Amino acid sequence: MQKKKTRKKKTMMFTVFIAALLALMFAFTGCDTQGPAEKAGEKIDQTVENTKEAADEAGDKVTGEGPAEEMGEKIDNAGETVKDAAEPKHQ
Repeated sequence: MQKKKTRKKKTMMFTVFIAALLALMFAFTGCDTQGPAEKAGEKIDQTVENTKEAADEAGDKVTGEGPAEEMGEKIDNAGETVKDAAEPKHQ
């Protein structure tokens, strides 16, 4: 009698395991396809990102803060460092 219960329990556990495995397989395969709403959402997201980038670039042109401005600041800082290093140190 004890063997029947153990065997029945193992069969039940195996059935639950297979059912869970199948449920996971269906869940993951269903996520691969995109519907029209998802595609439209991605296009909107991309458009918003492109608009932000264009606005940032336009703002940089207006304020003068761009790669050239940053490079100029670095050159100024390097010049100050060389100047400070060339000055005699007072002790």
